Amino acid sequence: MVFEEKMITNGEPEDEEEEEEEEEDMVDPLETMRQKCADTEHCVHYRERLEHCETRVGSRSSTLEDCTEELFDFLHARDHCVSDKLFHSVK
Repeated sequence: MVFEEKMITNGEPEDEEEEEEEEEDMVDPLETMRQKCADTEHCVHYRERLEHCETRVGSRSSTLEDCTEELFDFLHARDHCVSDKLFHSVK
């Protein structure tokens, strides 16, 4: 009887729900590094400039100004930090 039960369950995954839960728990290490780098002093300066620009632009009813330059400055600073840390963790 035990042999028959093994044959029946052998072709089907038993713990399909457990596998899905394990996949949900995975965290992208790149996102973790990006968050840590965004909190560094150098990046905080650029993030504050971006937030100030967004506040300024959002307070106006009609403006041609956007915060593209500030966004790119922040992303550049953050990604520079991430690339340095990522490169050293791969070695």
